[in-house]
Formats: sequence, structure tokens, C-alpha cells
Amino acid sequence: MDEVHAIISYKDTTVEFKGKPDAVLESLYRFLTKQVPNLDLADKISLDYSLPEMIDIFSNYIKLTPEGPNVIVKKKIPDKHIIALYLVAYRIAKLLDRIDDDKLASNELQKLTNLKPKTISSRLSELVKMRVVEKLSSNGIRYGITTYGIHWLAEELLKHDKKL
Repeated sequence: MDEVHAIISYKDTTVEFKGKPDAVLESLYRFLTKQVPNLDLADKISLDYSLPEMIDIFSNYIKLTPEGPNVIVKKKIPDKHIIALYLVAYRIAKLLDRIDDDKLASNELQKLTNLKPKTISSRLSELVKMRVVEKLSSNGIRYGITTYGIHWLAEELLKHDKKL
């Protein structure tokens, strides 16, 4: 793996980090949270997911195949979760540059999930009201997972897994 080299200056301090990307990122984070006190406070109320975090959270449910992103579930989970999982799978695939668009139309979700069109429509409406999914109107109506939606789904799947 290639080395990363980063130089950062804050007030009268300049530091240099060199090494593997993960190590440099961790060192940068530690430096910034120590030197910029409000950064640590802001981090406590910030909600965002990196690609590695999403892969770690959803790898038991999502697989990227040559045919495209897929959801693989071993036990029955609610339709809302299946729809949200597909939207997360498409987000991950887009972040990995495997696909061009992470937004899906309801008919695409229907084909992927094998759910009835009325079920898809009803669940999408609920997910949009919950702010788990956003509804976009450019190039027809398409749906995408929100950051809050990723958080919601992670929590829901955790609860579901504990019940098993």
C-alpha cells in the first residue's frame, strides 16, 4: 500500500505525519481533537458514515456481485429494512465506483426486492416520512438513503439480530 504524507499547521504548531493511510488518518484525528477542542465536541453530535464504516456495519447483508449490488438475508426481516438495505447497497457500490447512480426508482426497487408495487409504494412513503429515504424528482422520481437512514437501519438491524 502506498504511503501518505500530511503536514498540518494550527496556530503556532506544525506537525507532519507519514505512513500508511489508516495510521496517518488516525494520527491526524488525534492531533486535531487534542489541538482544536471544539472539534471533539462537534464530533459527539455529528452523524456521518465513511465507506469502511458502512461496509463493516452492513457486510452481513450486502454483497456486490458482477451483476450489481445485492441484499442477502438469512432470516425474514421487514420490507422497510429490505428496501433500505438495497439503497445502502447502491450507496456503497457508488462510493466504490462500481455504479454511476445510487438512487433507485420504485420499479427498480420492485424488481430487486420482488415486493408488490403497492408494498414498495407504501413502504417508501413511510421511509420518506421518517427521513430514512429522500425522494428526488430529477430524471423521474428516484429514492436514496439518507445519513439518518443509514443510522436508523444499523440500529434496526442490531435490534433484529439480538432477537434471533
